[in-house]
Amino acid sequence: MRTRTLGRSGVPVTALGFGAAGIGNLFTPVRDDEAYEALDAAWDAGIRYFDTAPHYGIGLSERRLGEFLRSRRTGSYTLSTKVGRRLEPYEGGGDDLADGFAVPATHRRVWDFSADGVRRSIEESLGRLGADKIDVVYLHDPDKHAEQAFGEAYPELERLRGEGLIDAIGAGMNQARMLTRFVTDTDVDVVLCAGRYSLLDQGALPKLLPAAAARGVSVVIGGVFNSGLLADPRQGGTFDYMLAAPVMVRKALKLKKLAERHGTTVRAAALAFPFGHPAVTGVLVGTRSTAEVLDTVEQFRTPVPDGFWAEARARHLLDPDAPVPVQKEGA
Repeated sequence: MRTRTLGRSGVPVTALGFGAAGIGNLFTPVRDDEAYEALDAAWDAGIRYFDTAPHYGIGLSERRLGEFLRSRRTGSYTLSTKVGRRLEPYEGGGDDLADGFAVPATHRRVWDFSADGVRRSIEESLGRLGADKIDVVYLHDPDKHAEQAFGEAYPELERLRGEGLIDAIGAGMNQARMLTRFVTDTDVDVVLCAGRYSLLDQGALPKLLPAAAARGVSVVIGGVFNSGLLADPRQGGTFDYMLAAPVMVRKALKLKKLAERHGTTVRAAALAFPFGHPAVTGVLVGTRSTAEVLDTVEQFRTPVPDGFWAEARARHLLDPDAPVPVQKEGA
């Protein structure tokens, strides 16, 4: 699996990364053995970048990922987690499905981008992961906490990097505007942009990606399937975790038919598309089972002919300014 470096950090990531929200029981339960089998399949396929967060299953994803990686040689993989939601013990009972995870509500999330909150969050993540340090830490969804994120959280991450507890700093969001500010106003190594650079949404193209390329900041793309619609284009599909608008469904179905006509799949095209831009270092895909991992890897390695991109542009299914890959990225 091709490996690239995040910005100026020296931290390597494989072009395809494992998003670990699913093994935190996102929406539905996943057994321990199923989670570890999925991770094993990813490792066997050459994936060496694993991304998690305290938010994912209120710590379950970090614990499972940490348990899996403890049997792997330190330095043979790259691990990222996030800060911004601290976990506090909760005794009210019930489940966490209101926040999207099928786990007991043993803790509650508290938004905290203060310097002390960031340091405490890192220390708690290190405990759940069973690790001495973390390769990459992202500020997680600071949309409504910009002042504290820029003024307190980011400087604290710089201090933690100086202390050797983390190697690279980033920000991860579902929007491009504030990520662009992180690129231009701080010395982040990487930004994780979810859902805003896909076959259906190229919102990161005008400002974020050019700024990242100019500053030498890496961009990791999440949500290449836009939470489902590009994985399985159909009426009733989801886009950004909501029922997809009819116009989006029609566009996704057109892309699917176009891909099939060119002898490929829309999922392969969705995985390939971000790599057309030089600022993009990798893609993260959330998987929860061996079958999902194997399918994702197969699609990632499926060629996407140049003719698909040319016709997609000609039919106005892509932004005319969006660069496209000359050939499929892969192993």
